[in-house]
Amino acid sequence: MTHWWEVGIPDTEGGPARVRAVAYYRHSAQDRQENSIPIQKDQVREWADKNGVEIIEEFADAGISGLTAEDRPAFTEMMDEWVKERNDFDYVLCLDVSRWGRFQDIDLSAQYSAECKKHKKQVIYTTIGKPKEDDPLYPVYVQFERFRAAQYSKELSDKVWRGCVKIAEQGYRAGGVPPYGLKRLLLDEKREPLHTLLPGQRKGIQNQRVTLVGGDATEVAVIQRIFHEFVELGHSEYRIAERLNSEGIASPGGRCWGAGSVLGRLRTEAYIGTILYNRTSEKLKTPRRVNPPEEWVRTPEAFEGIISIEQFLRAQEILDQRRRKYDPQQMLGQLDTLYKQYGMFRASLLRLLGDAPSPGTFAKRFEGLDAAFQQMFNEERDRVREEVHQRISQKVPEVLNHADFLVLDKKLTLSVQPAMPIPYGYSAYWPVRRDARRVIDITLGVLLSDPKDLDILGYVALPRWTAKNKTFRFSSTSSLTEMFGRSDLDFLQRLLQHNGGD
Repeated sequence: MTHWWEVGIPDTEGGPARVRAVAYYRHSAQDRQENSIPIQKDQVREWADKNGVEIIEEFADAGISGLTAEDRPAFTEMMDEWVKERNDFDYVLCLDVSRWGRFQDIDLSAQYSAECKKHKKQVIYTTIGKPKEDDPLYPVYVQFERFRAAQYSKELSDKVWRGCVKIAEQGYRAGGVPPYGLKRLLLDEKREPLHTLLPGQRKGIQNQRVTLVGGDATEVAVIQRIFHEFVELGHSEYRIAERLNSEGIASPGGRCWGAGSVLGRLRTEAYIGTILYNRTSEKLKTPRRVNPPEEWVRTPEAFEGIISIEQFLRAQEILDQRRRKYDPQQMLGQLDTLYKQYGMFRASLLRLLGDAPSPGTFAKRFEGLDAAFQQMFNEERDRVREEVHQRISQKVPEVLNHADFLVLDKKLTLSVQPAMPIPYGYSAYWPVRRDARRVIDITLGVLLSDPKDLDILGYVALPRWTAKNKTFRFSSTSSLTEMFGRSDLDFLQRLLQHNGGD
């Protein structure tokens, strides 16, 4: 059976009532002129007139990407305030699938169409037309168009990215806000200077290019001062920030300077005339990703910098030395040197290392000095942890190794924490911190002998109710050891039997 709206018979006097609809239009900055909103309106209105459809409201998102729905106010208004709330229309008209959206997850495109169907509105793409009843090929064709719309955005994004890479390789600015102390200079087709670009301004001709030059004289002086004080005077970033703030000099964001702001300036290669591109990626509305240095596009000496190369390299050398100083493996190596030399471990011994980080820095980096000492023996502790897992398996019928903890008989979760003895003067102690995760019922501390032997001396069982942020220090004379200590693992069997009885 052929319906009146499928053959294009216009509404005439005495004929059937015109079907009511709303229409949606979208045009992004990258779309071609034939996709402009006025052209879309003409085509959709023409289809509606030929097919006896009355458009009662129109929604348009101009200059907005179709990768998501969240950033399209007109689309959101249509869905929330019309499709879901009103019952006086039957269709939602859209020129084609790509105007509905270029969702990278094509199921999202279908989801919004299904939402319309749920509220008894049918989405019609006017370039395709209204499907005939029970047409099995129509959904297949629409799904293919959704794929094409998503693929177009991927191909366009890749094309734009490659173009930006080429521009950066040629030594020109591919986009973005210039660093503090620099400004953008527009070049004509012959690469001759035209004028500087104000914030928000863009080049008007595709053949034009953008480079960087020294910006406001006050800002340039601040950058040069930061490098001078850091490199020549040996001031820390904290002291530099404090001095700038005391003189009322605003930071790049118009606020007070912080150590991070100073370090950010010290690491900015643009100050020596280098064009950098692809340090981060944020393609197709995906989360921002920091790219590894080997993926960066770096073009040195692309323009005249405001800092000498020698001074910049000296600043990087100082920063590299500091990074090595605070590298976790480097710090653990220093602890190992002290331990082997003195046979004990105390915070006061760290001062004997000269330029080593402070005890407070060690504690902050490793969540405590005791935890830092334990990490010196990670390989040995892993071997012990595996041995304890095997011992438990011999006593408990069913042991599931889930992630980094054990599940015993599907009743009890256990985190195994081997602890090396920390020599402190003429005695030693074993630090154990309860696993603070809510899923863990018991933290099993495994008290070990000298690192060379790795004998298991005993166990301590910290239940969930013990303090989660406290490190317990167990020793041979400690009342804590008597309270939580166990000579073997038989208590696990008794505990599981008790739970089973419940």
